Amino acid sequence: MLSLNVNGKTVSVDAEPGTPLLWVLREQVGLTGTKYGCGVAQCGSCSVHIDGQLTRSCVMPVSAVAGKRITTIEGLSADASHPVQRAWAEFDVPQCGYCQSGQIMAAVALLRAKPKPTDKDIDDAMTNICRCGTYQRIRAAIHRAAGTGKGSGNGSVFHVVGDAGGTVAAATAVANAGAGRSPAGDA
Repeated sequence: MLSLNVNGKTVSVDAEPGTPLLWVLREQVGLTGTKYGCGVAQCGSCSVHIDGQLTRSCVMPVSAVAGKRITTIEGLSADASHPVQRAWAEFDVPQCGYCQSGQIMAAVALLRAKPKPTDKDIDDAMTNICRCGTYQRIRAAIHRAAGTGKGSGNGSVFHVVGDAGGTVAAATAVANAGAGRSPAGDA
């Protein structure tokens, strides 16, 4: 039996020492907000905080975290009132939502290390993969949570560098749909 401190509560788990923390959290502790994505610590869907440090739980042996403070997405706040969670909701960041708990955990770690991050800081720190491509909304939400004023909450947060066969049209359609207009821009 191992004793873990998960979201401020002591839990006992019966797991082999090499079992990835992700599976212990999901299957034994019952916290399913942390997701399995790749299993090789590349995508970030499984991100949690261990003693305040961002950690990919899919490759972290449970034996390595005994006695350490583990925080999952469920432990950020009981009512989604954490500033990053509020910014995520304000900017409607999730599309499919699968990666978002890991993205939020990464953003919280970034803001703890750099309370007023630049775009470059965000780009460098946010290495989690979002298959839906919500990176611009993630950046805007991080700026909002940081209070830097760069995330306006009004209009599109898309930044299109060039047009590679309809990229501008697709971005415009998505922005228009998000603003309650038809994809073509009609009222």
